[in-house]
Amino acid sequence: MNTHLVSTPRARFTGLAALALAAALSAAPAFAQFKSVPPAQKTKATVVSSATNDKEYRRDGARHLYKAYAKHIHKGKMPPLLYGIAIIETEIGSRGEVQNVRVVRQPAAAEVAPWAVQMIKAAGPFPAPTKMGSVRYTEIWLVDKSGRFQLDTLTEGQR
Repeated sequence: MNTHLVSTPRARFTGLAALALAAALSAAPAFAQFKSVPPAQKTKATVVSSATNDKEYRRDGARHLYKAYAKHIHKGKMPPLLYGIAIIETEIGSRGEVQNVRVVRQPAAAEVAPWAVQMIKAAGPFPAPTKMGSVRYTEIWLVDKSGRFQLDTLTEGQR
């Protein structure tokens, strides 16, 4: 008896639906990590930044965020497949207050952007950019599905 598999439109649809469901279910655990923003550790921030331009201040901002979220920083090299990469622009006022946060590039995982924005806002005040008056800088957020992250300015690289 000669048997072979017949691919019908219904069989193809059922197979694709099963694959889509499996993908959705596998993403669900990672999504839970981004439903709430971890509380920022209120540490004594560097009162002032000695930065004279946005690139120098970017390092001060990254260090401030690392102190505020020390338990959520990914130690070592990031995994090869990141859950989300977001490019975020932050405006800091003369006293270190967060004036505006804007997502320049949305990550593929949509829940990462509002999560990162809220983390930035909660971490204020930042070091005061006294030599510049105020500053607008851009940072790249590298986020793992665990909810741990690194900032491009201070990243340890990727495996």
